[in-house]
Amino acid sequence: MAKLAASQNSTSPPPTTIIATPTPTVSLSGSGVANPTAFTTVLTLDVEGLWDLFVGPVSTAAVNTTVSATPIPTNELIPPPGLYYSSFPSGQQIPMASKNESWKFPAGFWWGVASAAYQVEGAAKAEGRGPSIWDVLLHRVTGYTVANQTGDVADNQYYLYKQDIARIAALGVKTYSFSISWSRVFPFGNGPVNELALAHYDDVINTCIEYGVEPSVTLYHWDLPLNLQNTYGGWLGPQIIDDFVAYAKVVFGRYGNKVSRWFTVNEPIVFCETYPVPDNYFTNTSIPKVQQPYWCGHHVLLAHANAYHLAKSMGINGTVSFKTNGGYKIPLTNSSEDAIAVQRAWDFNEGWFANPTFINGDYPQYLKEFVSGFLPEFTDDEKSMMNGTADIFAHDAYTSQFYMAPDSGISACTSNTSHPLYPTCANTTYSYTSADGGWNVGPAADPLSPWLHKATDWVTLFLHYIQDTWHPSGGIAVTEFGFAEPFEVLKTIKADILFDPIRSSYYRDYMEAILIAISEGVKVVGCLAWSILDNLEWSSGYQDKFGVQYVNFTTQERSYKASFFEYVNAFKVYGTDPVTPHYVSS
Repeated sequence: MAKLAASQNSTSPPPTTIIATPTPTVSLSGSGVANPTAFTTVLTLDVEGLWDLFVGPVSTAAVNTTVSATPIPTNELIPPPGLYYSSFPSGQQIPMASKNESWKFPAGFWWGVASAAYQVEGAAKAEGRGPSIWDVLLHRVTGYTVANQTGDVADNQYYLYKQDIARIAALGVKTYSFSISWSRVFPFGNGPVNELALAHYDDVINTCIEYGVEPSVTLYHWDLPLNLQNTYGGWLGPQIIDDFVAYAKVVFGRYGNKVSRWFTVNEPIVFCETYPVPDNYFTNTSIPKVQQPYWCGHHVLLAHANAYHLAKSMGINGTVSFKTNGGYKIPLTNSSEDAIAVQRAWDFNEGWFANPTFINGDYPQYLKEFVSGFLPEFTDDEKSMMNGTADIFAHDAYTSQFYMAPDSGISACTSNTSHPLYPTCANTTYSYTSADGGWNVGPAADPLSPWLHKATDWVTLFLHYIQDTWHPSGGIAVTEFGFAEPFEVLKTIKADILFDPIRSSYYRDYMEAILIAISEGVKVVGCLAWSILDNLEWSSGYQDKFGVQYVNFTTQERSYKASFFEYVNAFKVYGTDPVTPHYVSS
């Protein structure tokens, strides 16, 4: 296992020391010799050595110093036809749509765009950043992304953040939600702090404030420091709780008075279900594979709760929450089996993290029945500590789908650990039954996002469900939503790329669904579009496009897509607070 030598030098992290377990012996021809399969050694590695041993060479961008923002050309700020009509040529006939006077975003409603560090920053080894598990996954595990692409350069936002912030401010965007790279701040995940990383995020946050954009910060968006995975299994080990809280303490202490919204972790449902990690690339664990996501979730809940209480003890004024994810679960039929399948799906998805946080400090029924065989029971003190540790219900809600019982029945699934739907034992589809015509719930996104359909018709009911089920006193925020325009990567004409009709309709209809929910009494307090620009979409690489801005990954040129104007227009039409473009003189 890896252990970290102590040091107070914040700019030059010490090497990590890898120490294996004691060597057993076996008998061979009457004499005792060491078992060669258990031979051990000790390795002392600095950050560069950690990269070399576990990741290998990384690519670098042509631009590797911070770039000052330049003025946004005025012609880029012209919305597409439909939202804007040029005085020439004349003759275009578009029927007028009346404004619904019963709809209104309340005063103080916050909205903006989002990103994540590994997906946009690039500068993989710059200024002391240590490797994360994603550096290994995308460098070493062949085929882990569809085109073997990495985050080495990505959008190079580590150096281009000033321009990116200036571009969203020029459209009047109020919030930029980004994540901080844990392995930049702590190159080994724990131990010494990298002051160069903290200074970088100082300037990112200060630049947001300079441009009138509120910074929202996520502490952890999936890029686990590699050393923690190799030392004790990352989120599978209880040590992660203290290491995460120590990381949170440094970041809260540095930026707590400048950031109005904090998210501790992003979508634990997703990153916990990436366990088990691929064999033969990371330190092994003895935890059975089927159990690993739930050990991860157990430690995430405790880490989040401890970080929440730490933030409050430090006097953090902003809201503190975590971001869960999922879509509305529609019963495919009105059968009792499908109703149970739907509830099992809620329990194994949103309820996994929402029930302990918003209801009673413990797992929901069906999940608890499964994990009680191997997870430790939460103590009364732990339940009390977890309950109430989210100031808002922050949810990444992209789509919805139908749920139904497995073909063999729920009981046959829950009693068979080899069943492909075990342990959730709920099946899914994006199509209505054949009796209802077999139509999709909505248009499909790019084939690289087969989980995503434009199911905006169900957003209002979903928001009602969240409020009625978990009763978040601080309201609900849709902290990610977006759409991958089909086959956008195949388009070669820039004008074709920028005109993204399905994504545009997705944002228009989604905002209308939120407005309907608000008019019906649901307390929705904010929303964040995914994403600020095209980026590395994890295992889909750069082939799957979610950005409301196009990026030429050769030149790093950015351009607004039509969907960005559609999104902003909702707040121009229905916002109580004005949408005010913000410029800073060059």
